[in-house]
Amino acid sequence: MDKKQKKMLLRILASGALLILVSLLPLSGPVRLAAFLIPYLLIGWDILWKAGRNIAHGQVFDENFLMALATVGALVIGEYPEAVFVMLFYQVGELFQSFAVGKSRRSISSLMDIRPDYANLERDGALEEVDPEDVAVGDVIVVKPGERVPLDGVVLEGSSTLNTAALTGESLPREVSPGGDVVSGCINLSGVLRVQVTKAFEESTVSRILELVENASSRKAKAEAFITKFARYYTPAVVIAAALLALIPPLFFHGVWSDWLSRACSFLVISCPCALVISVPLAFFGGIGGASRAGVLVKGGNYLEVLARTEVVVFDKTGTLTRGVFNVTAIHPDRCDESTLLELAALAECWSDHPISRSIKDAWGKEIDSARVAGVEELSGRGVRALVDGRTVWAGNDKLMEEAGVSWHPCHKTGTTVHVAVDGEYMGHLVISDEVKPDAAQAIADLRQAGVRRTVMLTGDARAVGEAVAAELGLDEVHAQLLPADKVARVEELLDRRSSGGALAFVGDGINDAPVLSRADIGIAMGALGSDAAIEAADVVLMDDKPSKIAVAIRIARRTLTIVRQNITFALGVKFLVLFLGAIGKASMWEAVFADVGVSVIAILNSMRTLRGGSSD
Repeated sequence: MDKKQKKMLLRILASGALLILVSLLPLSGPVRLAAFLIPYLLIGWDILWKAGRNIAHGQVFDENFLMALATVGALVIGEYPEAVFVMLFYQVGELFQSFAVGKSRRSISSLMDIRPDYANLERDGALEEVDPEDVAVGDVIVVKPGERVPLDGVVLEGSSTLNTAALTGESLPREVSPGGDVVSGCINLSGVLRVQVTKAFEESTVSRILELVENASSRKAKAEAFITKFARYYTPAVVIAAALLALIPPLFFHGVWSDWLSRACSFLVISCPCALVISVPLAFFGGIGGASRAGVLVKGGNYLEVLARTEVVVFDKTGTLTRGVFNVTAIHPDRCDESTLLELAALAECWSDHPISRSIKDAWGKEIDSARVAGVEELSGRGVRALVDGRTVWAGNDKLMEEAGVSWHPCHKTGTTVHVAVDGEYMGHLVISDEVKPDAAQAIADLRQAGVRRTVMLTGDARAVGEAVAAELGLDEVHAQLLPADKVARVEELLDRRSSGGALAFVGDGINDAPVLSRADIGIAMGALGSDAAIEAADVVLMDDKPSKIAVAIRIARRTLTIVRQNITFALGVKFLVLFLGAIGKASMWEAVFADVGVSVIAILNSMRTLRGGSSD
């Protein structure tokens, strides 16, 4: 609970206590009015202020105006306790709404950790640390191991591996060598690189990502609060009806002015939609609570509204549908058994800290006797060569096998293939790949059952890998080798293709997903392993990283909206009946308040059903 919510809670408690105290005191006349004004102004001063301010700006008919007019009307006709009671009810509803919406989202750009701080500019044979914005196209910069690439360019000298996870979400580093392109935002992991800049900083990849993150949210339509939309039509209708009730009978039917003015004020008090202002936010709050119990954090009731309309779900791949951790997923020996092939590869890779090497050593799972290994040579972009027990072992990609003059064959499985050869003889190969999450396939099936029309995957990974994962999971569509800007462009296309009443959800986990998470109608982030930027950019967070929870969240959202509609129908039905009885003088003020409270209690009890989470009716 933030400071603002705590202050509101204290105001509610203090005003309620004062209302009880003043009601028990034997007061009359102006003293009684003054006494009731204390709890009334304590709980309602901000509503009166907002109503007056909005009127000054030409925004007359909103829920603040209705509450102000109804309660002031109650004070005018002498119904002081009702005025305070009604305002209390409204502020309780506002507090529930505040809980449902949650704290304001912090600036996403402040969490982005991809903006480079400096560039090593080469001038007259020396390096000068400068602001990346001061580097011109054609200048040469040097990127040392551990540094972030500050600008887009082409490698002139040096070979290295780049961590591109911040841009593509791909956890496997990318090899670069002279002539290869590098993009800003990547981290140089090993060798020193001399890079000729090809794009100015404002046009670089990192700048485009930051711009997308900062601007995407402003292009995203926000669901309006139900009460505000309701009050836009309900409030003027009620005010006009009350005015007609006060004027027409005395003017045209010889009615008593004081009688019909009192009846019009009662009409305004009766019209106060207490049941709605409490039960509707409470239903959303209950839906959020039920979702939280299911491991799904929804940042506001408005997002439940959008989630309930989801018809297209777009996924990132790495870390979302897959684990994001590379493992040995297949061992295919040719001239030895699986254990021997894995042992040879692990021994050859024993001194390497490359992610592929680590995955092979993890798969071997035994202590490696490094004394058996000598003459290890890492061959950039190809693999390793080493003497194992006096024999030459080659472990690496297709290029390494060609270099060693070994006759090899490709693997039918999708992933990174590590071939192993001993003394020129091909021994077999290992397949290193990212594993699909256990519940990913079930997640896609559940989404179809929930009525989602289309499932799409967008990934920065290679096309073959993306298509293999999509085929395994049964996705409808896949687009591979995408940068963040490409993902946003694809989402824009999909947004254009959705129906007018439908919504598009994007599910991602990395910093690179922040722009598209913001652009989608509803952004869903992986909370356990996802980046801070992705979690901040998202509207919904899956706390256990299970994609199967998306269908659960959609079911909860739709159930919540059903309960909200039930409350609206019931509350308005009773409200209009009592309004009619009040207009003809058949319902007193206390009967009206009692009926409103009764409706509120029933609606609140109905709203509490949302706390059951994803269970069915």
